[in-house]
Amino acid sequence: MSRFSRPRRLAAGLSAAALACMSLGAATSAHAGPSAEPAAGPLMNYVVNAKATPGHVRKAEDAVRDAGGTVLTSYQQFGVIVAQSTNPDFRTDVRAGKNGREVQSVGATRTAAVSEGAGGLNATDEAQATPVLDPREGEQWDMVQIKADQAHQVTDGSRNVLVGINDSGVDDTHPDLAPNFDARDSVSCVNNGVPDTTAGAWRPTTSSHGTHVAGTVAAARNGVGIVGVAPGVRIASVKVVNDAGFIYPEYSICGIVWAAEHRMAVTNHSYFIDPFEFWCKDNGDQGAVQEAVRRAYAWATDQGTLSVAAAGNSNYDLSNKTTDNNSPNDSTAVPRTINNDCLDMPTELPGVITVASTTRAVAKSSFSNFGLHKIDVAAPGSSILSTLPGGRYGLMSGTSMASPHVTGIAALMKSTHPWWGPRELERALQREADDTACPATPDARCTGTTANNSFFGEGIADALDAVQR
Repeated sequence: MSRFSRPRRLAAGLSAAALACMSLGAATSAHAGPSAEPAAGPLMNYVVNAKATPGHVRKAEDAVRDAGGTVLTSYQQFGVIVAQSTNPDFRTDVRAGKNGREVQSVGATRTAAVSEGAGGLNATDEAQATPVLDPREGEQWDMVQIKADQAHQVTDGSRNVLVGINDSGVDDTHPDLAPNFDARDSVSCVNNGVPDTTAGAWRPTTSSHGTHVAGTVAAARNGVGIVGVAPGVRIASVKVVNDAGFIYPEYSICGIVWAAEHRMAVTNHSYFIDPFEFWCKDNGDQGAVQEAVRRAYAWATDQGTLSVAAAGNSNYDLSNKTTDNNSPNDSTAVPRTINNDCLDMPTELPGVITVASTTRAVAKSSFSNFGLHKIDVAAPGSSILSTLPGGRYGLMSGTSMASPHVTGIAALMKSTHPWWGPRELERALQREADDTACPATPDARCTGTTANNSFFGEGIADALDAVQR
């Protein structure tokens, strides 16, 4: 699986990285003598889970400080604190102090030391389609497969709909993206998960992935280049991928909370959360992180934000997890046995739309993850033409490219049904997808029925039905 779907490392043409379930161990303190203070360990970030009330969270924050930690961000609305400490015994000490009873669970968010340093920052009318084609629209076979070309005869989407591109940053100067870009609601979350609204902080620095994803969602109908699935909606960049290509839990939590707080109707997540491809519930650190991330995404759903995510690029059966050989990817990978309680996040979280990838021939892309009752819908992801930084265009492949097609369709749905919330959008995406059968040549991995199977879920996402019903 590529780390962004890598973004997923980025699902398209970037090096793949996977994640495994092992305990995130803290270094043992060295002591000079009975009265010596323990030596400082590596700078690490943690999630600390508490009851979701202001009083309980404040006491848990005190527990963090009592254990020698710093509170980076605190989400009272769902009871999650992101903390930082060089105390090698932080996980024990945070629960041992006078306020430790307020801590439900605590877990490190990565296996390698924090690279970004200590602390953080202080931190309406519908656009109607026209008969004029943009110059490279004829190369976009993917838009034909999902019937976006027909949907555009009805609407290009509403300016009232804002879509979050939770990725590696978006080049807002690209001529196909600038008309639809919302800088005011854009942010970077890659400084320890603390929102950075400095002008341009949300732009890409080392990756073209987010810009490519953004073009598929909403490249403008402006006589230039290509056209996105929803060329009339607005997009914001929510940067959750650092310069090394990692998406740590605190970045993803920051990004989804920001999106919900800024009324983004749909967010696209073409990545998996590092450093584990699968976060296991029965592992101390990983279990705490799984719970923290689950809370954040559930809260965002309750606020009205639908999350759409790439299924991943490991050609792995998500419904039958057995091994993980590539995690953690920020230190030394250790092969391990896993089970279905180990989740690929955010794609396997409740309420998140999981998208598999198809080829131009309407077959499962060779790299695409699959799984009965794991895949919601499928969409084109092989050799997709879209925008690249610097005003360029290029082809990328991956479930990272499939997911934004569905994000764009959800944005069209929200445009034509503005009263729909995430659950209505989810049901409609599944209901209106075009049933797609398993391959005619038997493939034992494809199980289920034509109406719902492990390769295509409910079928190929359908943009035309999205705006007609």
